Amino acid sequence: MSQLTYHRALEILENVCIGCSHCMKVCPTEALRVSGGKAHIHVEWCIDCGECYRVCPTRAIRVMDDDFKQIFEYKHRVLLVPSVFFAQFNDNISRDKIYSIIGELGFTEICAVEQSVDTLLLEENEYVKNSVKPAISSFCPAVIRLIQVRFPSLVDHIMRLIPPIEITAQYYKRKFAADGIPENDLGIFYLTPCIGKIASVKSPVGGYKSPITGVINMDFFYNKVFLAYKQHIPITNNVVVSKELSSKGIMFPVTGGESVHIEGRTLAIDGMNNVIDFLEMLENEEVDGFDFLELRACDQSCAGGILCHRNRFLTAENMRKFAATMPDTHTLVPEYLSHCSAVIHMDEIEPRSMIKYDRDIDIALKKMEGAKKLRMLFPGIDCGACGAPSCEALAEDIVKDQAEINACIFLRTLFEKRGEITLEEAVKIMEKIWGKDRFSKEI
Repeated sequence: MSQLTYHRALEILENVCIGCSHCMKVCPTEALRVSGGKAHIHVEWCIDCGECYRVCPTRAIRVMDDDFKQIFEYKHRVLLVPSVFFAQFNDNISRDKIYSIIGELGFTEICAVEQSVDTLLLEENEYVKNSVKPAISSFCPAVIRLIQVRFPSLVDHIMRLIPPIEITAQYYKRKFAADGIPENDLGIFYLTPCIGKIASVKSPVGGYKSPITGVINMDFFYNKVFLAYKQHIPITNNVVVSKELSSKGIMFPVTGGESVHIEGRTLAIDGMNNVIDFLEMLENEEVDGFDFLELRACDQSCAGGILCHRNRFLTAENMRKFAATMPDTHTLVPEYLSHCSAVIHMDEIEPRSMIKYDRDIDIALKKMEGAKKLRMLFPGIDCGACGAPSCEALAEDIVKDQAEINACIFLRTLFEKRGEITLEEAVKIMEKIWGKDRFSKEI
């Protein structure tokens, strides 16, 4: 049973927000509104894709990651590092040097997140043979949440297989337990290139509980490692490094790196707008014949993650170069199969209703009809002056008593022309949405 409350990985700092509406216009689920001159997030609709974070001009949107200092609460501190992290650095900085710095910063063991990919791909090919077609990859948490919220009729297409980060974490949890290490002494931390994975670890779908102790912002950690490198900090700590990794694992987080290993007719699509366009076609039954879809919210997939420092194309190129030097598989695959086969599958993924007019179906149907009539009154240009991202969103807000019809600047002008509201009343409406400061400037 999926959780009914959802972890927030983003928050808006009201004292920094200027109510510019940039975030509202790019949100794929229309989860943002402007009121009182500030942006506000509708938590249940937010999928933590981070599109708002990308475009905020004042950095008013904060990533709610874990405090780095908490790693020192554990005797054994394992860091799961994605391949994309090493690709942030220039070639003149060796991996061994990066490993040493990570150890000096406090971790006792390092492992590549994608170490479990070889095992997962075996499971994926078996899954696709017997699943609803097309099966949709469960790798990208933003895509999973997008489907739950905006395309609930497609949730049965999502693969019920946990992603590589969770399989690798399970492996290390069981490995340390087999070595007699008390669970309270072990901290497993994940270095994330995207915001969605923070939310997916904190509140995973499919009735699954993550063994990951904390999630670290990769942008923050890259700066920390690079600064240590530039300052030539002395290396005094030893760190255990598991270098077992295959070329498949390295390329798995880059667009096409998963679908190329799946049998049948497959397609790899990246970029939120492209994913949405294709899901709309799939929902409308305009495409068929595909066995598997690799859908990733970011352009170039994790290489273009929001918390990545380097250009996404240079990152992807760096990963391809390193993958060419690695074997097709690695020696730990049998161990992963014995340790993790029982945990790779997850329970049914449930939809999350994006638009809830009312719990009572009769009332909900009346409100839906009311919203439909309102949309016919509005101009349909989605200007955003009402504080909602679209005319449709404003209509839905009105029938749910979350906005007023006078919020539409076109209708309000018509009411003014008829003498039904005064100029002073019109100004007050705009001040309520955009804040008084915007209407007190000297010209």
